[in-house]
Amino acid sequence: MKTAAEVQQFINELEDKGTLSDGYHSFNELYEFRMVYNAALFNEFARKGKYNVHKSQRHDDGELCFGGGWFIVVAMLPAGQISNHYKMEYWDLFKIPAAEKARYAYDGHTPQDVLERLKAL
Repeated sequence: MKTAAEVQQFINELEDKGTLSDGYHSFNELYEFRMVYNAALFNEFARKGKYNVHKSQRHDDGELCFGGGWFIVVAMLPAGQISNHYKMEYWDLFKIPAAEKARYAYDGHTPQDVLERLKAL
């Protein structure tokens, strides 16, 4: 049996970590599922005019997301903000209002916060 350090070293040496699998789905597949579920949810929010959902190539401070080539999607749920970043090639998947810059400053939410905020919905 491999130690945790040996497993981590193996993962670090992989050229394409997205091909790692849990035996059912690769990381690449899971990230694509996450993005498509996120788009479906945000598109529905926008269709219903809920949660001030929007997308922007710029963060609230005006800086390009990751220096360019990325955008952020944001929704302000009753329990707080949720957001994700995606490559520009997926811009049209999100049929939500575009903004010059993100309308809210990042509130420090963690992945766990996002899960809790979504569960509270």
